Amino acid sequence: MEKLSPQGIVDSFKEALGGGFVDGKIYEREVAVKKNRFRSIWIHVKREALREAVQHLSRIQKYPHLVIISSSDLGDDVELIYHFTVYYGSHLEEISVGLRVTLAKKDLKIPTITDLIPGAIFTERETQEMMGVEVTGIPDGRRLFIADDIPEGVYPWRKDETGPDKYLRILPGRKPKGKE
Repeated sequence: MEKLSPQGIVDSFKEALGGGFVDGKIYEREVAVKKNRFRSIWIHVKREALREAVQHLSRIQKYPHLVIISSSDLGDDVELIYHFTVYYGSHLEEISVGLRVTLAKKDLKIPTITDLIPGAIFTERETQEMMGVEVTGIPDGRRLFIADDIPEGVYPWRKDETGPDKYLRILPGRKPKGKE
């Protein structure tokens, strides 16, 4: 497939996902001494369109590189961003593509993409453990990062009552949160 411009990539997602496409933004900036272009695209998709978005990205580049799934606790919602790169290996042509999904905390489920991107298993397991997002269909959902003695339902990256506050060790000379 021919290389698409950033706007061409956004337009292709809009067409491929239809109602599953929420929004697309393009950012471009100069980096380093030579002021090379760094281009990033942020595509917001609905949960039910995530797998189709990853499949579409795989049509843009046969093997898109999944860097990580980052997550944020937004209060009533959790935001997941699947960070990919396309056109890597071509000098100054790489484009960062973030697929963003917003999940209501009352329904923290997302389908696995390990059948599409096998290496996603590690970052999907991390997302389950650290944010409490259930990755449905994950082939191996065992804990990978959190010690077994931490009870289920404690999620270190969450800012709500499921966070790890009661398990944190207070360093000498410091006071617990809220008792400053």
